[in-house]
Amino acid sequence: MRQNNGDSYDIDASSEKAVWLSGDDDEDVRIFSTVTKSVWPQILGPYKLLIIDEAQRIPDIGRAVKILIDFFPDVQVILTGSSSFRIANITEEPLTGRKYEYRLYPFSFLELCGAASLPDERKALQQRLLFGSYPEVVTKPDEAQSLLQLIADSYLYRDLFEYEGIRRPKLLRDLLRLLAYQIGNEVSTAELASALSVSRGTVDSYISLLEQSFIIFTLNAYSTNKRNELKKAKKIYFCDNGIRNAVLGDFTPIGARKDTGALWENYLVSERIKYLSNKNASPANGTSIASPYFWRTTDGMEIDYIEECAGSLSAYEFKWNPDKKCRVTAAFTNRYPDAGVTVVTPDMYQNFLGL
Repeated sequence: MRQNNGDSYDIDASSEKAVWLSGDDDEDVRIFSTVTKSVWPQILGPYKLLIIDEAQRIPDIGRAVKILIDFFPDVQVILTGSSSFRIANITEEPLTGRKYEYRLYPFSFLELCGAASLPDERKALQQRLLFGSYPEVVTKPDEAQSLLQLIADSYLYRDLFEYEGIRRPKLLRDLLRLLAYQIGNEVSTAELASALSVSRGTVDSYISLLEQSFIIFTLNAYSTNKRNELKKAKKIYFCDNGIRNAVLGDFTPIGARKDTGALWENYLVSERIKYLSNKNASPANGTSIASPYFWRTTDGMEIDYIEECAGSLSAYEFKWNPDKKCRVTAAFTNRYPDAGVTVVTPDMYQNFLGL
C-alpha cells in the first residue's frame, strides 16, 4: 500500500510500481488543492502509473490530471469511481481528446468460466439468474441475498441521491421497481409517468441517470421503416440480475417463480452486452462493432434480440425450457430472409455468450 510521509510517496512491491490515491482519503484529496506541474514529480516519484479511486470526490480532478498528462506524457493515469456520470461531468471538458473510457461491469460469463470452468459455471446458472455477478456476491454465495439487499438499500443509490437533480428519492425507487417488473417488455415512459404521477420529462431524466450509473440499460427497436415495425419503442434491462431481484426483494428459487423467462432474457442480454463491450474495447481485435436491438411489429410479432454488424443481421430467441417449441415468426424471416436466427436455451447458451 502507498504510505504518506510528508510530501513523499513510497510504494511497496504489492502496489506493482504505481501510486495509489483515493478520493475517500482526506489526505489524498488535500494533495489536489494546489496541484501544479512542479508538484507532480513529488507525488509520483519514480513511478509512471497513477491510480486514483473515487476520483469524482476530488474537486477539480480533471484540471489536475490535464496538467499531468500535458507535462508528463509518459505517465499513465487511471481514474475509477462508483459514480460514472460524476466522473464524466468533471473530466469531460479538461480531458477532451486525452482519455479513453472503459465500462467496468460485474463479472462476465467468460471471466467466471476463466476463473473456474465451463461445467462449474453452467451449474451456477440458477444462482446467476437470482443473485447476479457482483464480485462479492460471487465470492460469498452463502451471503448473496444479504449482500445484494445491502447494495440495493444503500450503495446503489448513494451517488444518485447526492446528485443535485435527484430531489425525490422515493420517486427514483418507485420507478426502479416498475422497471424491474417490466424487463423483457416494451417500456412506455408515458405510462410510467402516469403511474408515478409525474411528467414524462422527469421519468426520462431519471432513467438517463440510472443508465449512467450502470443500474439499467436500454435496448432500442430495430426498424428499416418497413410497414408496421415499431420504430421508437425500447426495452429496459438491468445490468445485473441480482440487483433487479433485490429491488423487488424477491429471491424465490427459480422453480417456484413466474418470471423465470424474464430473468433468463435479462441475464442473456446483459451478458451479451458485457461480451460486446469487452470485445469492442480492444482495438487490437480489429472487429466491427455490433449494434444490439430487439424487433417487434404493431400486431405483436417479435424477436427477442437482434445484432446488426457490417450490414448483416443475426437474430436470437431466448427459451428457458429447451423442450418448448419455438416458432420464429415468419413476419421477421419474410422481411429479412438473409438474417440468421438462433434459439438460445440453457443447453447451449455458452455459444451466445462468446465460448
